[in-house]
Amino acid sequence: MTTTSQAADFESMFELAPVSLWLEDYSALRRLFDQWRAEGVENLRAHLTDDPERLQACSRSLQVLRVNRRTLDLFAASSQQQLVSQLHQVFRDDMHHTLVYELEQLWNGHLEVANQTVNYTLDGRRLDVHVRIRVLPGHEQAWDRVLVSLEDVTQQTQGVRRLQRSERYARDLFEHSPVSLWVEDFSVVKHLLDGVRAQGITDFRTFLQVHPEFVTRCMQEIRVIDVNQLTLRMFGAQSKDELLGNLGRVFRGEMHESFSEQLLDLWEGKTFQQREVVNYALSGDAVHIHMQFAVLADHQHDWGLVLLSLVDITARKKAEAYLEYLGKHDVLTQLRNRAYYAEELNRIKRKGPWPCSVIAIDLNGLKIVNDERGHAAGDALLRRIGEVLAKAVDAPACAARIGGDEFAVLLPGIDARGALGVQERILSLLELNNQFYPGHPISLAMGVATCDTSEQVDAALHRADQAMYAEKSRYYQEAGSDRRRG
Repeated sequence: MTTTSQAADFESMFELAPVSLWLEDYSALRRLFDQWRAEGVENLRAHLTDDPERLQACSRSLQVLRVNRRTLDLFAASSQQQLVSQLHQVFRDDMHHTLVYELEQLWNGHLEVANQTVNYTLDGRRLDVHVRIRVLPGHEQAWDRVLVSLEDVTQQTQGVRRLQRSERYARDLFEHSPVSLWVEDFSVVKHLLDGVRAQGITDFRTFLQVHPEFVTRCMQEIRVIDVNQLTLRMFGAQSKDELLGNLGRVFRGEMHESFSEQLLDLWEGKTFQQREVVNYALSGDAVHIHMQFAVLADHQHDWGLVLLSLVDITARKKAEAYLEYLGKHDVLTQLRNRAYYAEELNRIKRKGPWPCSVIAIDLNGLKIVNDERGHAAGDALLRRIGEVLAKAVDAPACAARIGGDEFAVLLPGIDARGALGVQERILSLLELNNQFYPGHPISLAMGVATCDTSEQVDAALHRADQAMYAEKSRYYQEAGSDRRRG
């Protein structure tokens, strides 16, 4: 039997417990469950979901017999009477969602239930609590004595929520970054480099030249942990699995050479790098990229976490290439322009090869076409000359438009006989061009000259011009026209 002294001890333990304790009577809930079972209810959750009033009936059937001091302090109540009279402020809102789980456990015969739920203090503060419900021994049939303990876990829960929000924020920043982001593991690459260093290798550049397979091995050992959404769009992948499953199509070609340079920097301890590289989209299109590579601070010892940011500079590269093209080409004819012609001529003067030949070319009758049919018609003739010369002249020869209707072909390493062969090829292609385009036929005046040394170049250019002008004069004499109209 329990002595008076023991009873007093239990009384003190209940009252002074460091957790909130509630002694409650669940007998009305037990009778309500028995009634529903008699009515054929089998699935309590579905039964409660069908009519929210049934959940309220369950809540009202729970009778609070006693609470301890910790409970009053926790819920900001001055007395048990105040707390019980205002339970509707304590048990409300999102608490009812977790109550369904507790009721379902009791319905299924569990006499001890643990759960995390939400209560509210009388002054309106939210409490996250860990609740334990235990039907006391000897009361298993009636449920008339149930001990409920509440542990305030608000700070821990809020800490978890802050951490989850922080993680979601970081994840959103990663996923929706305006640049392509790759998280990679370079730890095996570090292990391989350390192994080479342990062999006594000091000239790593020479080592890579002798063992190019080492570069391939390192590329294969990089593990991609994650990529963001812009990366998928940049490389034309529908999913991360599709992209990561086709990395061999992305990193190829000249990537081997640029990765060699990356390894050299890592060998020298440069764990932050920037460089321009070329990758490939899954469509096969080249993607020019500015890459920033950084081993994260906490992984400097093992390179286990590396962040790569890639900025697509393809449009910039195309613009640069186009500007470079414009600097060296004539827009109308697509041939080289006068500036490039002058540079090439100076290069030949310095380096050869010899002999070198030149063909001076002038379009006959352009002024007549411009005057009678308009400049658009004249431009069409110039474009056709560009087509002819582009097909007739192969590198290292250079065909250029050096004036309005003036063209020149530089033929380094070609003697006089070879130059005449090029001239004949131009005339042959010109004849085909005139057959293909109806309307005004093209007539060219050409002069050819050859030189054997740098000192003879200017003289050869002059001879070619004189020969061209002589032929042009014959053309106008035969046409019965004045030279000044050409």
